[in-house]
Amino acid sequence: MVINWYPGHMAKTRRLILENIKIVDVVVELVDARIPYSSRNPDVDEMTASRPKVMVLNKCDMADPAATEAWVAYYKSRGKTAVAVDAISGKGLGQFKAAVDLVMRDKYQKDAEKGMKKRPPKLMIVGIPNVGKSAFINKLAGRAGAKAEDKPGVTRTKQWIRVSGGFELLDTPGILWPRFDDEKTGLHLAFTGAIRDEVYDIVEAGCLLCAFFAQNHPELLQTRYKLDDLAGKQGHEILAEIGKRRGCLVSGGEVDTGRAARILFDEFRGCKLGKITLEMP
Repeated sequence: MVINWYPGHMAKTRRLILENIKIVDVVVELVDARIPYSSRNPDVDEMTASRPKVMVLNKCDMADPAATEAWVAYYKSRGKTAVAVDAISGKGLGQFKAAVDLVMRDKYQKDAEKGMKKRPPKLMIVGIPNVGKSAFINKLAGRAGAKAEDKPGVTRTKQWIRVSGGFELLDTPGILWPRFDDEKTGLHLAFTGAIRDEVYDIVEAGCLLCAFFAQNHPELLQTRYKLDDLAGKQGHEILAEIGKRRGCLVSGGEVDTGRAARILFDEFRGCKLGKITLEMP
């Protein structure tokens, strides 16, 4: 699949991060709990290496809970502080605040030894588009301080947001990277909506998502769309069957596979197919 997805504001975000990293205490990197590997920009580690980091696996309510636990354990085994959060309900925010206190402990102690008063830490929030940064900030702040919408590319400028009794947050626009090293990464980002549907072939992606389910969770497709046994069927055949079941027909009885693919993506992203994690550590 060919996906063109590096608009100019991504380069601007990179500059913004590099310009502001010196004035923040902690970097908070959000990833999508369904695709923790694919939703990590590989450039972020280099750009933020000078600051401690807290990994937040957001949208954990949409992911397989056992898989999320495995990812948190994976990060911790590699010396990273990680927590699972659902920014919509607020689940996990208590653990997040404790995690920030943990990575700030040494600084708090040094400041106290110098006679300096404890001040709210400055946190930089980073992550790819549509990973839920704005929703996460709004839940922490208890108000709609940052723009939040279920589509990539909503936040386009940096925003400082004060959270009473806790932190000062620097929200940054979502940042992607210029090219893929692994085609599967691009597919996972497309499946979860991190990339706008307009920049790739939605039918081809729909076929590939059908193939994933046929191999890993065939019973979920069969139950949702009342399909027969999927053994031996290709992705395009499954997508056509879904289209027939949902009445996606045009003149002559042909299946509108584009419409069928959009239905499939909407229902996958809305968790109507179940809580699915696409990749394991």
